Amino acid sequence: MKRNKIVNSFLLLTGMFMMASCSKSFLSPKPIGESLESNYYSTPAEAYAGLVAAYAPSQVTYTGSYCSQEGLANAASDECYSGGASTNDQVTWTAMNDMDLLTPAQMPSALWTVNFQGVEASNLILSKLDGAGLDDATLKRYTGEAKFLRAYYYFHLVRWFGHVPLITSQMTLDEIYATGQSSKDSVYAQIEKDLSEAIPDLPAKVPASENGRATQGAATALLGKVYLYDKKYTQAATELAKVNGTPGGTSQYGYHLLDNYGDIFTQKFNAESIFEIQHTQTQNYGDWSGGTATGNMYAVMCGPRNYTFKSAPAPTIVTGWGFTPISYDLYDAMVKNGKYDPRYPYTIYNIDSMANAGLCAYSATDFSVGFPYSGYNVAKFAPLQEWKGTGGDPYLNYGVDYIEIRLADTYLMEAEALVQGSGDKSRAQALLDAVRKRVGLGSVPVTMDAIKNERQLELATEGHRFFDLVRWGTQTKSSIIWKRVIPRILKLVKMKYYQSL
Repeated sequence: MKRNKIVNSFLLLTGMFMMASCSKSFLSPKPIGESLESNYYSTPAEAYAGLVAAYAPSQVTYTGSYCSQEGLANAASDECYSGGASTNDQVTWTAMNDMDLLTPAQMPSALWTVNFQGVEASNLILSKLDGAGLDDATLKRYTGEAKFLRAYYYFHLVRWFGHVPLITSQMTLDEIYATGQSSKDSVYAQIEKDLSEAIPDLPAKVPASENGRATQGAATALLGKVYLYDKKYTQAATELAKVNGTPGGTSQYGYHLLDNYGDIFTQKFNAESIFEIQHTQTQNYGDWSGGTATGNMYAVMCGPRNYTFKSAPAPTIVTGWGFTPISYDLYDAMVKNGKYDPRYPYTIYNIDSMANAGLCAYSATDFSVGFPYSGYNVAKFAPLQEWKGTGGDPYLNYGVDYIEIRLADTYLMEAEALVQGSGDKSRAQALLDAVRKRVGLGSVPVTMDAIKNERQLELATEGHRFFDLVRWGTQTKSSIIWKRVIPRILKLVKMKYYQSL
């Protein structure tokens, strides 16, 4: 598969990026009158600050390389095209779209860096907690959270890069440089160990003031997902059943499917959200030189390019940069024989229809709606006015959260584990039926094909499809001609249309 080419190119440059992410400047002067790492983690407040630092990389967008895990996964899948202004606008996104063998300049190195920063921060706080004066309950919780986070970051790393260095303790630079690649099996074993140890020490629920912190439900769901990717189907089904409870009901952790599918993407930390990455619109961030932002830059990246939206009754969408326009593959999957899947309006919006209805207008002097261009945009992360930043550069401060794991996802993962592992087929049927019933669809016989189809429709553009296709061994692009040549032809057609207005 073409994905193997990407993995191989990642592996060739493993050492290079490891060095880049861990290097320290010998020119930095020794701080005077400041706390040093060797004596800093000595109080509960300092331990908490270290734990917050371990969570921080999960929120990061690198402004220099436009790093978005869900965005790049969408570009790599058959759900979206790379988009942007041209094929040279963010070459990494174009390379992921094409499934090319990546050159060093095209590597999504920020995904490597940000996740290894998370690993490093998790290892650091784990090494310091015993001396921080914490009570037993707090010590157990912080340890559980740090192990959850280390597992979380390593799961991203092993899925994106394959064989990666496995580092579970603080190391000197010489030790880091000497660390080689580890097998995927050993990385998965460490992830499963960390999560299994973390679960009993995490809280079942957290108050609203602690939303975004790890819980038993989040760790159990992630463990079930990891087992599924590791093809341990019986263990996956067991863990996911703990999260899901009775299909269509409320689980032991309080999760349940929302009545209205669209509410999932407008209500933060709703009852369907199991693990959610929180993004803020109040950071007031404004650095375009390559720093880190905690707002969700993918919101503006996937917004329609060079459109001006009118006031009411127009949608509250803000113009963006035109990345990851919806592919015709996904459109065709959601529209069968002229009949729209009920999830369509919450997944896709048609910018051409809005323009034709007078709700927005194309605003550039030169034709540049983006390339490849389909006329359809991602709705779930759309740059809505209500999430726009309140200070700094608003484009870097969108408060659009990313729900990493939600209940419908775990329903379908458990159904898959049951079918793949020859488990309780009646329960698999009930789980599939519950997902479909929520959007008003009837029952279909539970099979792997039915589950694959439902995952595409239910979770479209949420960053799961690429990894689903890879683990199923399915070609991720219908064809290079369809992905590249046809959009170019359509762009020319659109150009003629707009120039005639």
